[in-house]
Amino acid sequence: MSTGADARTTAPQCPVAFPLRRPGRPFPPPEYATYRGGTGLVRSELPSGPVWLVTRHEDVRAVLTDPRISADPSKPGFPKAGRTGGAPSQYEVPGWFVAMDPPEHGRFRKTLIPEFTVRKVRELRPVIQQIVDERIDAMLAAGTSADLIESFALPVPSLVISSLLGVPKADRDFFEGRTRVLVRLSSTDEERDKAAQALLRYLGRLIQIKQRRPGDDLISRLIAAGTLSRQELSGVSMLLLIAGHETTANNIGLGVVQLLTNPQWIGDDRIVEELLRYYSVADLVAFRVAVEDVEIGGQLIRAGEGIVPLIAAANHDDTAFAAPSEFDPERSARSHVAFGYGVHQCLGQNLVREEMDIAYRTLFARIPSLMLAVPVEELPLKYDGVLFGLHELPVTWK
Repeated sequence: MSTGADARTTAPQCPVAFPLRRPGRPFPPPEYATYRGGTGLVRSELPSGPVWLVTRHEDVRAVLTDPRISADPSKPGFPKAGRTGGAPSQYEVPGWFVAMDPPEHGRFRKTLIPEFTVRKVRELRPVIQQIVDERIDAMLAAGTSADLIESFALPVPSLVISSLLGVPKADRDFFEGRTRVLVRLSSTDEERDKAAQALLRYLGRLIQIKQRRPGDDLISRLIAAGTLSRQELSGVSMLLLIAGHETTANNIGLGVVQLLTNPQWIGDDRIVEELLRYYSVADLVAFRVAVEDVEIGGQLIRAGEGIVPLIAAANHDDTAFAAPSEFDPERSARSHVAFGYGVHQCLGQNLVREEMDIAYRTLFARIPSLMLAVPVEELPLKYDGVLFGLHELPVTWK
């Protein structure tokens, strides 16, 4: 280990505050740039104990690929916002494979990868297009104004993932309500437990139905594959519902605001990738813990110490992206880590890209007079969620 690294093996005496989101402040928080310009890694505190915040693009990718760093919440020292905050462990929710390490993680991923290839997702374009058109039809039929989050951004990915899994459309509100509880930082442990159990009970019953009457859906195909137990299939299904719903909805909503304020980019093929980088809605998702001593960015992290790689900080690192605070679809943004990196990179990233692309193209083509109903600075941002986004997006049209 270098002399420079030896000098920084002790945590700072005064841990910095975290999370750093606050109403009325910009996102990503300005502190991210300050930390990147210093040591890159800073000490902080969560209810579960001390953690390292990782802010540089190179260091975040190192954390997400190092085998000495674990995604398993059952490991000692794993950071949590509360007792149940963050991802459950595989023991709490069998099949929650994002909280598993190799080789067990690979067993689930191998089963699911064929369902989310570029080719497979492109086959879903007609389904996605129909859902988007139906939601716009409903908005237009209801008048000349709407909350675009409630009427469009939330229901589109919810209906898409529900259709993929074989969940009846009538159960959309059930899933939306419980998903919001699980991703809201202010939810109590009891509220999170109750929402998770309600989802698992429902999915268990749905799987029983699919076992008797299989259909042309993902759950039926996974049952036929026979590689997952019923409990694991319930956990996988809940994970896909949550991961494929709230994150995409937040990306759609924020992207609409960006395009309304920068209409010159509407219809450009490159906007989706830059929007993913620019907003980095899953900033606080990839919690980790060191299971062995490991050096990241010249800093020694001891076994048992929690790590929070900050996705938005990495995606706004000026050593990886020129002028990162500017929205510029002409840049090459493919090296962003909005979907994570390494073996845990988001399985559904191709689906998210297709949904965003179809949503923007169709929305602005069908409602060319779409405009914000309130000033941008009055839009209610989600400062209280694990995922960043908008609570509401009031819009109007002629």
